Amino acid sequence: MKRLFYIIILFPMIGLSQELITNNIFYDGHNREYTIYIPQTYSSLNSEPILFAFHGGGGYSDDFMNYEADLRPIADTAGFILVYPQALEDPNNENNSTSWLHKDPTDHKDIFFIETLIDTIASNYNVDLSRIYACGYSLGGMFAYELACQLNNKITSIVAVAGAAFYGAFAYCELTHPTPILSISGTNDVEHPYNDTNGWYFPVSEINNYWATSNNTDPTPLIEELPNIDLSDGSSVERYSWINGDGCVSVEELKIINGGHDWPSPLSPWSNQDINANSEIWNFVSKYNMDGLIGCDDLSVKVKDIADERKLLKIINIVGQEVNSTMNKGGILFYIYRDGTVQKKINF
Repeated sequence: MKRLFYIIILFPMIGLSQELITNNIFYDGHNREYTIYIPQTYSSLNSEPILFAFHGGGGYSDDFMNYEADLRPIADTAGFILVYPQALEDPNNENNSTSWLHKDPTDHKDIFFIETLIDTIASNYNVDLSRIYACGYSLGGMFAYELACQLNNKITSIVAVAGAAFYGAFAYCELTHPTPILSISGTNDVEHPYNDTNGWYFPVSEINNYWATSNNTDPTPLIEELPNIDLSDGSSVERYSWINGDGCVSVEELKIINGGHDWPSPLSPWSNQDINANSEIWNFVSKYNMDGLIGCDDLSVKVKDIADERKLLKIINIVGQEVNSTMNKGGILFYIYRDGTVQKKINF
């Protein structure tokens, strides 16, 4: 495929130092558009991660950015480059709706477009190429799985929100590093059924099993019931965590009991209100680079009998990171004492 492109850049400013930029690349015979957000904390002296956010089928990047997946406030705080690509219309779809996965017959494959975007952005900004993340909603989530498989040499970690995986989606995986995966799925999703029996999509359990097995995690997940903060939304959330994978990676699922085909967010009052997909996405992916959990080699959960008295030695989370309990609400924590005993607590 041809990789010839040019860039047209517009520079509207937000505040003093934030930039929201609309770029166009002429790629593979098409004028491709994407929006890039440069946070106020960006400095060319420091390499920063990238987070790609993919809209759903038939959708548009501007709507996705301005409504469900407005990750800009988190980018400002955490310091990462945020990218919203725009999918092309698929002539094989009814009404030529936009799609990341064009139907046959086609030779169009957006994986190569994203590969070019990564290289292009890295040529213009100081990018940490060991921390390239992707998330997506619905068909965008399905596309994120494709990227994790077929662009694994560039994609560190992904999150799929209400995004299933077609049968055969993992047949072409070329995994080169531990690949942490988070899925956020509703049990009452009628678009991408949680336990699909029609032969179109993998059930969520099989998706989790594939990635847990690929990452050599513990076969049995830890299960945590999250606080049901909003009783009026008719749903609740359970967190499933397959831990101790290669490079200390985890595979996780946020299972929304009675949830639909939604992006959990306070901006979507019809969706689950117990979690916010935006913060869950960044909290998950940001822990990892291409080697796995950042700081994995330094982690140690071994406890020695330092003293006979039962005094608190440290507190760790489910992936072995030492934490301050006041900063980790709603999670499973392990309190390790000097006498060698360990106490498991759910911290609300």
